[in-house]
Amino acid sequence: MLKEMRIGWNPSSLHKRHHVFVKVAVSFLLLGLACRLFFSDSIKFSSSSPVVETDTVTESPSLSTSSSLPVQVPSSGDLLANDSRPFPNVAAECDLFTGDWVPDPSALAYTNASCHAIEDHQNCMRNGRPDSGYLYWRWNPRDCELPRFDPEKFLDFMRNKSWAFIGDSISRNHVQSLLCILSQVEQAVEVYHDEEYRSKRWHFPSHNFTLSVVWTPFLLKADIFEDINGVSSSEIQLHLDKLDETWTKQYRNFDYAVIGGGKWFLKTAIYHENNTVAGCHYCPGKNLTELGFDYAYRKALKSVLNFTLNYGRKAFIFLRTTTPDHFENGEWFSGGTCNRTAPFKEGEVDMKDVDAVMRDIELEEFEKAASIRAENGVILKLLDTTRLSLLRPDGHPGPYRQFETFAKDKNAKVQNDCLHWCLPGPIDSWNDLLMEIINRGTH
Repeated sequence: MLKEMRIGWNPSSLHKRHHVFVKVAVSFLLLGLACRLFFSDSIKFSSSSPVVETDTVTESPSLSTSSSLPVQVPSSGDLLANDSRPFPNVAAECDLFTGDWVPDPSALAYTNASCHAIEDHQNCMRNGRPDSGYLYWRWNPRDCELPRFDPEKFLDFMRNKSWAFIGDSISRNHVQSLLCILSQVEQAVEVYHDEEYRSKRWHFPSHNFTLSVVWTPFLLKADIFEDINGVSSSEIQLHLDKLDETWTKQYRNFDYAVIGGGKWFLKTAIYHENNTVAGCHYCPGKNLTELGFDYAYRKALKSVLNFTLNYGRKAFIFLRTTTPDHFENGEWFSGGTCNRTAPFKEGEVDMKDVDAVMRDIELEEFEKAASIRAENGVILKLLDTTRLSLLRPDGHPGPYRQFETFAKDKNAKVQNDCLHWCLPGPIDSWNDLLMEIINRGTH
């Protein structure tokens, strides 16, 4: 049998079968190569498809500036369905405070017609400011996207919570901005104000959310002798070793707090420590030691941060850095103005020495406090608005602090406000930052 099999297995048959085997092998090899090339190209195409194209958008005639706006990336909400963060988004972990102001033609979050919380001095549209280009810019970090503030999600997350802005008039400016955005979802009810209407409290009934502003320009105990226009009748008496009870007695009620100051420390003041006069800032003729505003500001921040870290309440605290002003050709009391209508670009403006000193102190004291915050369960975050604010000389009321400033005399000489912000205006972007910082700090 074996012999018969060997006779039947002749060389000719083996040669034919060999050819068939080679053809089949080559076919599989070619097919595999084709599949490899096909899927490789598909992967390359898929990975390159999210590349953002740009369209050139020309700003309104008042700005005569053209820049590139990124096309909005399609919503990734479906991809983030399992995201546990309070405000899910696609922002990468980047430096939120390094970026640029980019043109943004989208609709405003509110106007002076849709929000009634705007104080007269910041109501630039009502007061007759003629240009509107300053309204259409947004802050854009360089290494990630900053999601827009979502008032509905914010109020849902803040249900049964309390939030306070603690500090000077910039804090009051900021709380108005937040109120205006939130009012597009729910109107707040004012439930408290002090005699001068500087400290206020609002309640959002549907969410049981309380929002406060506590006016304490030094954060320390201070005897102030100024009228509403900033005119002093005597030197400020500042107690460097005593916090202002106006805010410390309320602190136990706050789940979130934004604390900031700075500018008031530049004023003439007599400094007290241990119930005695220790020195002063800018007090010629008083025969006192010139300690400097930086000495007092560091003392204040150190005391404030120590208090919040050791109070025993696990709150979420923001330290807001100082806000630069943009007075040109003088100061607020000597004819200074701010007539620019577009943002600066990086490198076009330098920070004033006093602002640089204050910001350095803020960063140093924040870093010291941050090293111990975890031990006490307090969440401490930096809201570094200094550099992004420095780039917005166009966002201030300027001469439009009063209703129809130039209605009677187009050449009238009026006091300019180049420190506070128009509403709506650049300060609205600070809320985008708050929301993203909360998002990062709770996951």
